[in-house]
Amino acid sequence: MTASPPPFLPFALPEIGDEEIAEVVDSLRSGWVTTGPKARRFEQDFVAFLGDPSLHAVAVNSATAGLHLALEALGIGPGDEVITTTHTFTATAEVVRYLGADVRLIDIDPDTLNIDPGALEAAITPRTRAVIPVHYAGLAADMTAIAAIAQRHGLAVVEDAAHALPTTCAGRLVGTLDSAATVFSFYANKTITTGEGGMLVTRDAALAQRAQVMRLHGMSRDAFDRFRSDKPSWFYEIVAPGFKYNLTDIAAAMGLHQLKKARAFQARRAAIAEAYDAALAGLPLVLPPRPPAGEQHAWHLYVLRLADNAAIGRDAVIERLFAASIGCSVHYIPLHLQPYWRDRYALTPAMFPHSQRAYERMLSLPIYTRMTDEDVARVAAAVRAALA
Repeated sequence: MTASPPPFLPFALPEIGDEEIAEVVDSLRSGWVTTGPKARRFEQDFVAFLGDPSLHAVAVNSATAGLHLALEALGIGPGDEVITTTHTFTATAEVVRYLGADVRLIDIDPDTLNIDPGALEAAITPRTRAVIPVHYAGLAADMTAIAAIAQRHGLAVVEDAAHALPTTCAGRLVGTLDSAATVFSFYANKTITTGEGGMLVTRDAALAQRAQVMRLHGMSRDAFDRFRSDKPSWFYEIVAPGFKYNLTDIAAAMGLHQLKKARAFQARRAAIAEAYDAALAGLPLVLPPRPPAGEQHAWHLYVLRLADNAAIGRDAVIERLFAASIGCSVHYIPLHLQPYWRDRYALTPAMFPHSQRAYERMLSLPIYTRMTDEDVARVAAAVRAALA
């Protein structure tokens, strides 16, 4: 009799507790199902989590929305150019095109897989207005070098921190650095989740105010301010053609409790990464880069690369893992290979040798807090078997 296959272990699963469920139910019963008091609390709690009261937090329905709002508030538009890495999800770059500006893609550092500061400086032109570094997989980009380059050339820095809660750089949490804005993601597979959602963080009060107005149709007052009043408050003004980017209270209700667990979630992810490192040592693999001494990696992703002496290719490894009922993924198919970006900017793999080589050899293993030690051991054993 043939043995039944083991249960499928997905690539990612959120950890939702009774606290989140009760808070969502409370929102439903309260009548505040769109942006309301819990979204405000979530913004306040997020600033408190980062530990810097000079910050402003603007809750939005996705990190994509947050990046768009940040660039719009900075005045990015037609004729401008924004630099970012090719090794990212398309959202990082597409927001630039929303505004009619051009994207200039650059290569990564082959050791960290983060944006290469040297390539950044070489790519700056008279049209360049901003740079969007991505903290890939939860490891901070070299923000000291990037900030120095940006200051030298008068560029705004908008950090794509979708992977980076809680990540540190130079002893400070990402989100508290000296960038124009930082944007976090709370998508379902991120280190904390609201299902869909994001947070724009900035010290610039004017930028925050513009983002608050533009996230809800360019209205001078948001729905919460108007509808919570016990006096007639029907009047509002449209000051700009805005967007529909507000975060609902239902989503924020989850975020309030996910945020409280963020440090514990990070500790569990770090423990899984350590277990993988130990179990996969000695295989023909390049293990994920570690953070500098004293710094914290969020471990949103655990990304392996096949070494030169691996006997099989990346795609075959993925097929063998799925045959063993283990989900995995690839982060990312670089933008220079995607038809829109490739064709618009006449991009070729030879222009991005480090990203191209990494892509051809990389895969991401499951890493999430609901994984048991047995799950982690099972994944590591399957990787070892796939490479045998």
